[in-house]
Amino acid sequence: MLRISQHVTIPDSEISIHAMRSQGAGGQNVNKVSTAVHLRFDIGASSLPPFYKAELMKLKDHRISDDGVITIKAQQHRTQERNREDALNRLCMLIQSVAIPRKKRKATKPTKSSQNRRIERKKRQGRLKALRGTIE
Repeated sequence: MLRISQHVTIPDSEISIHAMRSQGAGGQNVNKVSTAVHLRFDIGASSLPPFYKAELMKLKDHRISDDGVITIKAQQHRTQERNREDALNRLCMLIQSVAIPRKKRKATKPTKSSQNRRIERKKRQGRLKALRGTIE
Protein backbone atom coordinates (compact mmCIF):
# COMPACT_ATOMS: atom_id res chain seq x y z
CA MET A 1 0.00 0.00 0.00
CA LEU A 2 1.56 3.28 -1.15
CA ARG A 3 0.39 6.28 0.90
CA ILE A 4 0.13 9.51 -1.10
CA SER A 5 -1.67 11.62 1.51
CA GLN A 6 -3.86 11.06 4.57
CA HIS A 7 -6.86 10.12 2.44
CA VAL A 8 -5.26 8.81 -0.75
CA THR A 9 -3.52 5.44 -1.02
CA ILE A 10 -2.63 3.17 -3.91
CA PRO A 11 -2.95 -0.61 -3.45
CA ASP A 12 0.06 -2.71 -4.41
CA SER A 13 -2.01 -4.56 -7.02
CA GLU A 14 -2.20 -1.39 -9.18
CA ILE A 15 1.59 -1.02 -9.34
CA SER A 16 3.53 -3.37 -11.59
CA ILE A 17 7.20 -3.86 -10.66
CA HIS A 18 9.64 -5.95 -12.70
CA ALA A 19 13.30 -6.61 -11.88
CA MET A 20 15.92 -6.55 -14.62
CA ARG A 21 19.65 -6.14 -15.06
CA SER A 22 21.10 -2.66 -14.67
CA GLN A 23 22.81 -0.84 -17.51
CA GLY A 24 26.34 0.45 -17.65
CA ALA A 25 29.61 -0.49 -16.00
CA GLY A 26 29.70 -2.35 -12.73
CA GLY A 27 31.39 -5.70 -13.24
CA GLN A 28 30.01 -9.03 -12.09
CA ASN A 29 27.23 -7.62 -9.94
CA VAL A 30 25.65 -5.77 -12.88
CA ASN A 31 26.13 -8.67 -15.27
CA LYS A 32 24.72 -11.40 -13.01
CA VAL A 33 22.14 -9.86 -10.67
CA SER A 34 18.81 -8.27 -11.60
CA THR A 35 18.99 -5.19 -9.39
CA ALA A 36 17.29 -2.58 -11.59
CA VAL A 37 13.55 -2.06 -11.15
CA HIS A 38 11.01 -1.10 -13.83
CA LEU A 39 7.81 0.32 -12.30
CA ARG A 40 4.60 0.77 -14.32
CA PHE A 41 1.45 2.51 -13.05
CA ASP A 42 -1.69 2.95 -15.18
CA ILE A 43 -3.34 6.25 -14.26
CA GLY A 44 -6.67 5.52 -15.95
CA ALA A 45 -7.16 2.10 -14.36
CA SER A 46 -6.11 3.23 -10.89
CA SER A 47 -8.22 4.01 -7.84
CA LEU A 48 -6.88 7.58 -7.61
CA PRO A 49 -9.45 10.37 -7.22
CA PRO A 50 -10.47 12.05 -10.52
CA PHE A 51 -8.61 15.25 -9.58
CA TYR A 52 -5.28 13.42 -9.36
CA LYS A 53 -5.93 11.54 -12.61
CA ALA A 54 -6.76 14.73 -14.53
CA GLU A 55 -3.76 16.63 -13.18
CA LEU A 56 -1.37 13.75 -13.91
CA MET A 57 -2.63 13.49 -17.48
CA LYS A 58 -2.02 17.24 -17.94
CA LEU A 59 1.62 16.93 -16.90
CA LYS A 60 4.25 17.19 -19.64
CA ASP A 61 6.57 14.55 -18.24
CA HIS A 62 8.63 12.07 -20.26
CA ARG A 63 7.75 9.32 -17.75
CA ILE A 64 4.03 9.54 -18.61
CA SER A 65 3.01 8.00 -21.94
CA ASP A 66 0.17 9.23 -24.16
CA ASP A 67 -2.12 6.44 -22.94
CA GLY A 68 -1.57 7.42 -19.29
CA VAL A 69 1.00 4.91 -18.06
CA ILE A 70 3.73 6.12 -15.71
CA THR A 71 7.03 4.28 -16.26
CA ILE A 72 9.86 4.71 -13.76
CA LYS A 73 13.21 2.94 -14.00
CA ALA A 74 15.38 2.81 -10.88
CA GLN A 75 18.93 1.45 -11.10
CA GLN A 76 20.94 3.78 -8.91
CA HIS A 77 21.47 1.45 -5.95
CA ARG A 78 23.24 -1.92 -5.70
CA THR A 79 20.28 -3.87 -4.29
CA GLN A 80 16.88 -4.57 -5.76
CA GLU A 81 15.13 -3.62 -2.52
CA ARG A 82 16.68 -0.14 -2.46
CA ASN A 83 15.85 0.40 -6.14
CA ARG A 84 12.27 -0.73 -5.48
CA GLU A 85 11.94 1.78 -2.62
CA ASP A 86 13.49 4.48 -4.80
CA ALA A 87 11.01 3.83 -7.64
CA LEU A 88 8.03 3.86 -5.25
CA ASN A 89 9.26 7.10 -3.64
CA ARG A 90 9.63 8.73 -7.07
CA LEU A 91 6.09 7.64 -8.01
CA CYS A 92 4.79 9.04 -4.73
CA MET A 93 6.62 12.36 -5.26
CA LEU A 94 5.26 12.64 -8.81
CA ILE A 95 1.67 12.10 -7.66
CA GLN A 96 2.09 14.44 -4.68
CA SER A 97 3.47 17.17 -6.94
CA VAL A 98 0.14 17.55 -8.77
CA ALA A 99 -1.74 18.13 -5.50
CA ILE A 100 0.21 21.34 -4.80
CA PRO A 101 -1.62 24.26 -6.42
CA ARG A 102 0.51 26.32 -8.78
CA LYS A 103 0.80 30.07 -8.26
CA LYS A 104 -0.58 32.17 -11.08
CA ARG A 105 2.00 34.32 -12.81
CA LYS A 106 1.54 38.05 -12.45
CA ALA A 107 2.30 39.89 -15.66
CA THR A 108 4.96 42.55 -15.10
CA LYS A 109 6.53 45.19 -17.27
CA PRO A 110 9.58 47.41 -16.91
CA THR A 111 9.18 50.71 -15.08
CA LYS A 112 9.26 53.94 -17.05
CA SER A 113 12.59 54.98 -15.52
CA SER A 114 14.24 51.65 -16.40
CA GLN A 115 12.97 51.99 -19.98
CA ASN A 116 14.44 55.53 -20.14
CA ARG A 117 17.79 54.32 -18.74
CA ARG A 118 17.90 51.58 -21.38
CA ILE A 119 17.18 54.05 -24.21
CA GLU A 120 19.79 56.52 -22.91
CA ARG A 121 22.38 53.73 -22.72
CA LYS A 122 21.59 52.76 -26.33
CA LYS A 123 21.88 56.38 -27.48
CA ARG A 124 25.20 56.83 -25.68
CA GLN A 125 26.56 53.62 -27.22
CA GLY A 126 25.36 54.76 -30.68
CA ARG A 127 27.14 58.13 -30.31
CA LEU A 128 30.31 56.34 -29.20
CA LYS A 129 30.23 54.07 -32.23
CA ALA A 130 29.56 57.04 -34.55
CA LEU A 131 32.80 58.64 -33.33
CA ARG A 132 34.72 55.53 -34.45
CA GLY A 133 34.03 56.29 -38.12
CA THR A 134 36.58 57.58 -40.62
CA ILE A 135 37.76 61.14 -40.12
CA GLU A 136 37.39 63.46 -43.14
